Amino acid sequence: MTMPMMRPPRKNPVLRTRQMNLPPGARGRVALGLTAAAAEGRFELQTCEDCGTVQYPPREVCHKCLSAALRWRQQSGEGELLGGTTLHHSNDLFFRERLPWRLGLVHLDAGPTLMVHLHGEVGDAPTRVRVGARLDRAGQAVLIGFPNEGSAHMADDKMLREMTSDPKFRKALVTDGKTETGQAIVRALVKAGADIVWVGHAEPWKKMGDGLDDISALPQVTLVPLDLTNGRQVTELAGSIGGKVDIVINNAEVHRTFGIGARRGTDVAKAEMDINYFGLLRLAQEFGPALKGRSADGETGATAWVNLLSIYALSNFPPHGTFSASKAAAHSLAQCLRAEMRPAGIRVINVFPGPIDDEWNQHTPPPKLAPTALANAIVKALRDGVEDVYPGDVAQEWLERWRDNPKVLERELAAGG
Repeated sequence: MTMPMMRPPRKNPVLRTRQMNLPPGARGRVALGLTAAAAEGRFELQTCEDCGTVQYPPREVCHKCLSAALRWRQQSGEGELLGGTTLHHSNDLFFRERLPWRLGLVHLDAGPTLMVHLHGEVGDAPTRVRVGARLDRAGQAVLIGFPNEGSAHMADDKMLREMTSDPKFRKALVTDGKTETGQAIVRALVKAGADIVWVGHAEPWKKMGDGLDDISALPQVTLVPLDLTNGRQVTELAGSIGGKVDIVINNAEVHRTFGIGARRGTDVAKAEMDINYFGLLRLAQEFGPALKGRSADGETGATAWVNLLSIYALSNFPPHGTFSASKAAAHSLAQCLRAEMRPAGIRVINVFPGPIDDEWNQHTPPPKLAPTALANAIVKALRDGVEDVYPGDVAQEWLERWRDNPKVLERELAAGG
């Protein structure tokens, strides 16, 4: 049984901040299929389409019939723990700082035998376990053996917490608290056990709405002025709290309807780009270095960056054409940010929701994503350690259509759906 994590002591400011050592990250191109699935929370293995063999480790051809017709298929992960051991010594810098570390050999019901990391609640062999894939601090997939029935505090396991970005006892910045979505995110973080939640709000001279008044009354919440179009304000905020933030959630956005021909001029499109793209860029330039410097700062070091994008970033939705374009630009920038943050062990999570039930989607027919559901999906992504999230039925449907044939999806959207 996992003991619940206790609140870590305050950091001694005299001690030097540790720098992140990453676990071994070298993988062949074939093995990246396992990582791609783990980035979205799935455990997949290669399956031969000719003979049906499930194989591990990944190879170019089937080890049984030598067929090259291999596809990645989701697995249940059910299997039998054959044996286990606990490492007390390692020459690798990452694992030396985290010993002892449990490993085990698991025979899957699907056929392969795997070497996995073992959760602390897994008993001695032989016993039934469930294997899942998670991303490690280097952003590569690793396999973990979980107990079939875990306790309420499973997420507090030392090894598992190393693979995730659980908000518990961490400090977060939410860039826009004036929207219903932002307020839902703040409440979800507080419920998840966040220590402090800084909530940005632009134009503080304007009268606050009831929602912002409500969340500002929460003891964990501190309101801070933050307008992502104001570079000096972003710099000042980073200088004030940048060295304390563990999780950045950038939910600030400008969303307007219409495409190109239905609106004169470029002012609205510039406003969308100024927040949705350049706002992310300003934020990353100021807060990124601070997060990278604190990624190994104890049990609650800096751990994640979350971008609220849109499923429209994958393929332009003409009724929201310029908004789609700004989110596509932000998506590309977020991929660059992910590559730059990975060497420090900071996970960049991109969230691609479908239409949210807000004022800008009033004329969009259901189903629409409730702000609370979106907030819960973000917290779940932090706890599960994934990189890409597609919350809601519409996002899931668009994703499948986009993966199947992006050109067909483009034509369907141009024709109205």
